[in-house]
Amino acid sequence: MKKALITGITGQDGSYLAEQLLDAGYEVHGIVRRVALEDATRRFTRISHLLERVEMHAASLESYASVFHIFSKNEFDECYHLAAQSFVAESFADGFSTMNTNINGTHYILAALRELQPGCRFYFAGSSEMFGKVRDVPQVETTPFHPRSPYGISKVAGFDLTRNYREAYDMYCVSGILFNHESSRRGFEFVTRKITSTVARIKFGLADELRLGNLDARRDWGHAEDYVRAMHLML
Repeated sequence: MKKALITGITGQDGSYLAEQLLDAGYEVHGIVRRVALEDATRRFTRISHLLERVEMHAASLESYASVFHIFSKNEFDECYHLAAQSFVAESFADGFSTMNTNINGTHYILAALRELQPGCRFYFAGSSEMFGKVRDVPQVETTPFHPRSPYGISKVAGFDLTRNYREAYDMYCVSGILFNHESSRRGFEFVTRKITSTVARIKFGLADELRLGNLDARRDWGHAEDYVRAMHLML
């Protein structure tokens, strides 16, 4: 039986990926913050139906010792690194935390894998925000990166770290460049859920208006279940 570790297992993508891997016969493990374990009812809503089938580990991606400990006690065939501070607006409000979590967290996992489990296959969740100010539409894998937010910058750094470990240490490390992908499990801070939740609030008299940002923005949208299926295929 293959063993997979998912960071960000409580999120939209992590929950769908856990379901798909369990259905494929995997033993699934997840990394969560210790505070999440102390408030499981609220923080594990997306995976509440899976808790008896997955093994959870408390760790902080901002601590190398914490990450190293997980890999020293457990051996994995695949590692899916989905955890990140992923809200662009928040990355401007707290750039230090975004960089620390997104860049150092990725580096710590890769370094621990190289030291302890170089044969474990690694997937990094990149983002269309890496392209940022684009000149070519649509973008392809060779389109130059021009990030315009701390979040986008952190994802470019993670992409480069993943490539470096692949090329320098001959490890199986790959990146997926994810564009917008939605589901009923999407966070309310993102535009699709913001629209649907606000419309519901307006209907019930709890809000008067829906405010959005740039109405001229164009995005490629997909469904989260399709995206995590692609992640699995990459490994």
